Amino acid sequence: MSQPLGPFKLVTVNTAPERAYRLIGRVVEDVKDKYTIIHAGNAESIDKVKETVEAAQPNVLFTASMWTPEQAAEIIAIAKEIVPDLKTFSLPQGLQVDKGPDAVVKYIKENLPGLLE
Repeated sequence: MSQPLGPFKLVTVNTAPERAYRLIGRVVEDVKDKYTIIHAGNAESIDKVKETVEAAQPNVLFTASMWTPEQAAEIIAIAKEIVPDLKTFSLPQGLQVDKGPDAVVKYIKENLPGLLE
């Protein structure tokens, strides 16, 4: 069996950090045979993105579904000033509210290969 890709250091931007850690924990567990992902931090607001990214130096950043596309773009721009080759992924606005946590986990897992490989 081949080694999992990674490790990838992930920072999430989510106003509900406990939910972010729980959902990402499910994803990490589900994909651990393919990818090694370390959830290195969470920024609870746009104001916290710079310090969180500077501290964690992630390879990957996810913006949660509570952000508008404009806010997600702003978050990504801030993060890329610090880590220019950062891989970024924005959940569609409202996904968590409309379809629940299982849909979020599924959506992330479906999109990981395109993001990480």
